[in-house]
Amino acid sequence: MTYSTTDNTPSMAAGLFVWGFGAFFYLLGFFHRVAPAVITGELMQEFQISAAALGNLSAFYFYSYVAMQIPTGILADRWGPRRLLTLGTLVAAIGTVMFALAPGIAWASVGRLLIGGSVAVAFVCLLKLAASWFPPQRFALVSGLALFCGIIGAVFAGTPLRILVDLFGWRDIVLFSAVITVIVGAGTWLFVRDYPHEKGFLDFTTISSTAVGENSSGVIADVFHVFTYRNIVLLFLIPGGIVGCVLTFSGLWGVPYLTTLRGVSPAGAATLTSALLVAWAIGGPFFGWLSDRLGNRKIVYLVGCGISVAGWGTIVLVRDISLIQLIPVLLITGFSSGCMIISFAFAKESVPGHLAGTVSGVINMGVMMGPMILQPAVGLVLDRMWTGDSQLGVRVYSVAAYRSGFGLMLAWIVVSLLLLLFTRETGCQQIVE
Repeated sequence: MTYSTTDNTPSMAAGLFVWGFGAFFYLLGFFHRVAPAVITGELMQEFQISAAALGNLSAFYFYSYVAMQIPTGILADRWGPRRLLTLGTLVAAIGTVMFALAPGIAWASVGRLLIGGSVAVAFVCLLKLAASWFPPQRFALVSGLALFCGIIGAVFAGTPLRILVDLFGWRDIVLFSAVITVIVGAGTWLFVRDYPHEKGFLDFTTISSTAVGENSSGVIADVFHVFTYRNIVLLFLIPGGIVGCVLTFSGLWGVPYLTTLRGVSPAGAATLTSALLVAWAIGGPFFGWLSDRLGNRKIVYLVGCGISVAGWGTIVLVRDISLIQLIPVLLITGFSSGCMIISFAFAKESVPGHLAGTVSGVINMGVMMGPMILQPAVGLVLDRMWTGDSQLGVRVYSVAAYRSGFGLMLAWIVVSLLLLLFTRETGCQQIVE
């Protein structure tokens, strides 16, 4: 295997090896992000909670995740990915153990809070490593591969998790994931380096950790600075609608919707929601590659978002769609939702290079605001429209309740499409200031 090119910059293999440890941590973070979707019944029954409370428990992950995005971006610029990723894995392992052993909803919420806050470092660090270990023209593609790796974790949190939970119980499986997290953290500390020159290669970029410190005028100033660019304001709001739809449906409410209202088994429903996530995973690298290939961000993003709007509109508003018809709609909608990965390359090119980590954190914060707000909001609508039906101690909600809740998702993604019209194309070129 070749680890360097003729000019002694790292090869794709060398870059992927270093980057892969962060990607594995991101995979674990995605696993925890959507795991509640297939154990909704167990959680509601064991902790004796309503839909709103379940949505809030799931959203505790997103509360801390979102809160950590801007600090993570700034720390990634100053401390480097290696230290942040290693610390993140250790805190994530502690939070996972707390969630697995929680005697009640309070401890479970604290565990989810720690998990969300710690895995928040993963994606931003992946983007920093991508900028350092790969050529600039590969940034959007590698960003899409990051999404692909994350969604592999989400797929494991679908049918495989459902089968394992049926065999061993949800607590033992979650506890085992904590062990894996510690192993990933140890590998990160041993093998990951922030820049190629730390392993004897030439760097692709001229922005070093020293340069970052010289160009930055302060933590708060960096954050305010990125928001002076119009594209950043818009891209902070846009991807939340797309990701909010995907993770609110596949990450929490899709499984009970399909099992209760369409008569699908829990494993079958988990398979359907996982299929949407797999399509999303494939769509991310595709849209990243296509955007790089065409040298265009805005038009490619608009096309993907427009198809997503049509897909969710069909899922939410078409009343007589059959299960057979719903499957391709879910796949197309998931695939087109991969367009959101363009946000990161689009934003990175819209600000000076020394703010790459900060702007990545800002955009990822906007991304996760979607599920953070929509998951509990949909649960609140379900509870308000609950007719009193229950089964084995778990509330059962009507078709009208689910459609009203999912209407919130549809409203946000329509706004995202409209806001995209006001972005300025970068032509895949980095702004110079």
